[in-house]
Amino acid sequence: MNKRFLKNTDWSILICVIILIIIGLIALYSATINSELYEFKRQCTWILISIPVMVITILIDYNIIARFSPYLYGLSIILLIAVLFTPAINGASSWFNIGFFAFQPAEFSKIFVIIFLSSVIVRIQKKSRKEINKLSKLSIILGVTFLPVLLIAIQPDYGTAIAYIISLVLILYVAGIDKKYIIISFIVLAITIPLMYFFILPEHAKSRIDVYLNPNLDPRGAGYNIIQSKIAIGAGKLFGMGWLNGTQTHLGFLYPKTTDFIFSMIGEEFGFIACGLIIVVYVILITKSINVAKTAKDDLGSYIAIGIVGILLFHVIENIGMTIGLLPITGIPLPFISYGGTSFITNFILIGLLLNISSKRHKNMFIE
Repeated sequence: MNKRFLKNTDWSILICVIILIIIGLIALYSATINSELYEFKRQCTWILISIPVMVITILIDYNIIARFSPYLYGLSIILLIAVLFTPAINGASSWFNIGFFAFQPAEFSKIFVIIFLSSVIVRIQKKSRKEINKLSKLSIILGVTFLPVLLIAIQPDYGTAIAYIISLVLILYVAGIDKKYIIISFIVLAITIPLMYFFILPEHAKSRIDVYLNPNLDPRGAGYNIIQSKIAIGAGKLFGMGWLNGTQTHLGFLYPKTTDFIFSMIGEEFGFIACGLIIVVYVILITKSINVAKTAKDDLGSYIAIGIVGILLFHVIENIGMTIGLLPITGIPLPFISYGGTSFITNFILIGLLLNISSKRHKNMFIE
């Protein structure tokens, strides 16, 4: 590692990640104390596996990684098709189970899709940055994204599918998409969302939306988790009930307490102040990541970085929002805090890419 690498790399991003991991491990220890710390021990293993993966991602120039992105993208599409033929878990065909190891291809595909999509846009913009606004070129970009989005929605995993779309929107914005397309998109969404609700969404998805609007419609069924989540966060008040003392957590009312609702568990045991501090750390992490996109040395780095911002931003807002009843429950984990091997490794790779890009930056690439 040369001096330029050490000087340019935004280590505050890594510090934020370390803080979140420590908070997650403390929360997981409490959440799994009655189950022989199974998930806590597994999470420690995932951390040990993820660290060298992140280091490798930092050291390999992201331009080199981008050269292989068409093959990685093709592999991700194959995996997303193949997973549709696996047995459903909790109503979704999203996982490959290989002995002791299970992984979710939609998580790893985030990396491949962001890098390949960014590469495609850079190639399109070789002649002119305005090329992106030609309908034929824009169709290619949308096709690259919506093919995996469609496959993920079929599983169904709508939360992860939306994360891809948020990432696409931010990349297009930074790439200089014409405002008319943004306006048209809002009009299309205003028309299609009601149509999807009444004619396309399966009953379980409609039920989640109905319960999101009024959890008391099914307090012992679909509304149970969100009601218990609100009770847990409310019970924590300002300073929490104390580590290992959460009643909703340890009496089994809060579920799943190690993944989707770990923020609720933290709110119950550590209170509003701890939850506020977590949000502050996420704000710093995302702000620093946006700065990496703004100061990347080239368009490719800028697009990859802002695409990663989209993934992280959606996960944080959706997970915290669903635990406090502001957003529908989608099963989206909280980055670096929730238990999960695939998501953990994926997030470490995304952070590795951000550090990789920041180590080579020296000018602002955002369009004015």
